[in-house]
Amino acid sequence: MDLAELIGLRPVPCGGLLVALTRRCPMSCAHCSTASSMTATEEPDQRQLLRFVDSFGVEDRPEVVMLTGGEPLLLPELAARVAGLAQAKGSRVALLSGMFFARGGRVPDRIMRTITALDHFSASLDVHHEREVPRADVLRALRAVLDAGIPASIHLTGTGTGTGTGTGTGTGEGPGPDTGADTGDPYLADVVADVRRVFGARMPMLVNEVRPLGRAAGLVRPTPPGPDDDVAAPCALAAWPVVAFDGTVAACCNQWTVDRRPVPPHLRLGHIAEDDWPTVRERSLDSPVLRMLRAVGPRRLHARYETAPAPAGYCRSCHALADRPGVLEGAARDAGGRVGELLDRLTTAQQRAAGPAALVRRMGCARYAHLVEPPPGEEPVPTNEPRLTQASPTAEARSSR
Repeated sequence: MDLAELIGLRPVPCGGLLVALTRRCPMSCAHCSTASSMTATEEPDQRQLLRFVDSFGVEDRPEVVMLTGGEPLLLPELAARVAGLAQAKGSRVALLSGMFFARGGRVPDRIMRTITALDHFSASLDVHHEREVPRADVLRALRAVLDAGIPASIHLTGTGTGTGTGTGTGTGEGPGPDTGADTGDPYLADVVADVRRVFGARMPMLVNEVRPLGRAAGLVRPTPPGPDDDVAAPCALAAWPVVAFDGTVAACCNQWTVDRRPVPPHLRLGHIAEDDWPTVRERSLDSPVLRMLRAVGPRRLHARYETAPAPAGYCRSCHALADRPGVLEGAARDAGGRVGELLDRLTTAQQRAAGPAALVRRMGCARYAHLVEPPPGEEPVPTNEPRLTQASPTAEARSSR
């Protein structure tokens, strides 16, 4: 499974399931949206999680399960068991790691056994990670993953020093205008060139910016407000359910939603202690408000059904829906039943037809959106072990301010 296919499934309601295996992480990155550390204790009950994944049906399952954290490879045996159960039902499994184990450029046998059980492996790389694990070591470890036959990608985060107005992917605010690239980040330019030189087209990249969440709350400028209220801005973040650190299943992967308790009722799909996958899937697919969020976004909902102005911010306006009964009633009236089901399907079809790069342009760094898929006709370019540069001092200095 390559990165383009994974991103292409992102707008598909229940096309994927995100699972936060643990909040623990051995790294202490300044920009961590989950505020992870080795002292964190939150993680789903393993028996409940395995039972939940085992409730997938061959005809009723997510196409992909994405294992995240914290650092999911602190629990390599659990990750492998989840992967095995999901794959037995026909799902494919991807995992995102901070690469704590890659110091020295070698992948320990215990970790490699889990990686080779996956359908896709993603490494998180940015200036903060490079302070703990050198870029050269990460890229050598990724070469070993590719040599083992596992498709791999890099989730790359900029320093927030550019002039663009990017508006987030998985953990930041929602979609914004199509101008959302960081257009002047020297770190991004340097590392993208390095990865391309080492791997050619064999290593796709998903590029994003630091968001003001978790430990990064005071690190970067606030997220821009996003599109005008009269513009439909579909929310792909409300497509895949998320198993949070405490076992709660949320409808949205925005970190504020994943961590907030109680989860706003319209964004809570259940809990793995008491609900199975078919139940969670049905709640997500049948919810009129989630259908409308996926079709037009929260701010358009406020503008359509509410006279009071929406709170500032795309995701904040979504959370506020819990206190706007008129909006919820309007969504139920217009997106219930067959009409709402058709709306969901049409919105999904439009976004899938536009392709994965179009989705990243809208929700991540537009300048680098094309990197999620190899250029047409480009062949992989193997190289010998090259000189691997480190983050530029200018980028590090700027990101630490």
